[in-house]
Amino acid sequence: MINKLKPLLILFGTGWIQLVLIALNTWQIAHDKYLGVFLAGVLISFVWTINVKRVAFGGWPERVSYALSAGVGSLCGLLGAKLFYGG
Repeated sequence: MINKLKPLLILFGTGWIQLVLIALNTWQIAHDKYLGVFLAGVLISFVWTINVKRVAFGGWPERVSYALSAGVGSLCGLLGAKLFYGG
């Protein structure tokens, strides 16, 4: 069972990282944090290259895992930006 869940958990993790970065970057763009915008943009694109094949050629379990990671990652990215920048 754990062998079946491992790829989904890895996909959730990389999806989470991607969405944390996107939410953080959205906040940074809105607040003119140029260096942060650049760095997060590079990392977002890099993580996306890892995720795209898994999701595009995956089934429903991969899509659900990735979608859930988007919601959780978005919230974490917003909270992280507020904590990091003191907002």
